[in-house]
Amino acid sequence: MAEKRDYYEVLGLQKGASEDEIKKAYRKLAKQYHPDLNPDNPEAEAKFKEVNEANDVLSDPQKRARYDQFGHAGIDPSYGGGAGGYGGGFGGFGGFSGDGIDLGDIFDSIFGGGGGQRSNPNAPRRGSDISISLDISFMEACKGLSHEVEINRAETCEACHGSGAKAGTSPKTCPECKGSGQVRFQQRSILGMMTSTRPCSRCGGKGKIIETPCPECNSGRVQRRKKVIVNVPAGIDNGQTLCVRGEGNSGTNGGSKGDLNVRITVRKDPIFERKGFDVWCEIPVTYTQAVLGDELTVPTIDGNVKYSIPEGTQPGTVFRLKGKGIKRLQREGRGDQMVRVVIEVPRKLNKKQKEALQNYEKELGPQNYEKRSGFFEKIKQFGEDIKKNFS
Repeated sequence: MAEKRDYYEVLGLQKGASEDEIKKAYRKLAKQYHPDLNPDNPEAEAKFKEVNEANDVLSDPQKRARYDQFGHAGIDPSYGGGAGGYGGGFGGFGGFSGDGIDLGDIFDSIFGGGGGQRSNPNAPRRGSDISISLDISFMEACKGLSHEVEINRAETCEACHGSGAKAGTSPKTCPECKGSGQVRFQQRSILGMMTSTRPCSRCGGKGKIIETPCPECNSGRVQRRKKVIVNVPAGIDNGQTLCVRGEGNSGTNGGSKGDLNVRITVRKDPIFERKGFDVWCEIPVTYTQAVLGDELTVPTIDGNVKYSIPEGTQPGTVFRLKGKGIKRLQREGRGDQMVRVVIEVPRKLNKKQKEALQNYEKELGPQNYEKRSGFFEKIKQFGEDIKKNFS
């Protein structure tokens, strides 16, 4: 079979050309070599066919993808095999055999082989992470704490130092795979004889064979209970995760340890509620305190403080205690404390109390109830508008 030119070269393009560039190049060359414009010109006719063939492949996304990865063999399975068909070193791909190209490497990149590069089974591998939950109180989240947790984790066996072999012995290189952990095999497919790889069955893909296992571990690692100090910073919030570096499972083949991930759960507090870095609470006051004003004792995460509310404090009034909130993580400053006033209406009054309250109410006028007076003025105006416009 005659050697084919690169399709991009045929159209005068670079690999990676856009669809528009392919279309423009094809139109130009097809017109240049068209048989009607070049009668009795075998060379122009051959060029015209070559241009059409190149366009047929590069204008089709699927064909182009196969061509970009496998060249002409991705489009024509018999390319490179000569008249022998399957008779070459790799059947339909016999032309590749003489160049030392392993099509197993190529197809590994499609079917999970990592682009033809095989990882060393005995290379150092980092240990896996361990995840746990830690339940703390609202005040512990505000102030921070050091807490000791106990975990199960895999640690390097001290008897064999992680090799998995009995002391005084060492693992042997697997004679089947020569330490690679994989073996090659051939199988016939529609594309010819293909070479691929699979984990070595003799060593289990590890590349080494342990003839005398360590009696302490059998694997190079042992499970142990371990106490770890977790430093919870002030300001941590519910659902956040702390990472304690190097306190996870031990690695293999000399690899580093994983991490310990601690997910924080903060219990609800009966007094305080968190919103961002601000703390909210409600303070019940009596009707008299709201009317006359008073000095209140307000709880904060730092302890009780005094705060004076003015005369005529309304229900739902919120006042701010600057800097009395939660510490901001990884930066300076704190949030604020927001205190909402809740006026508690007295219940179960006796006859004398009711009479006193009624006498007190008689002494009050519209000027003492700004909202109430304004509301009834609006109702009066609304009634007049209805009467004027709809009666």
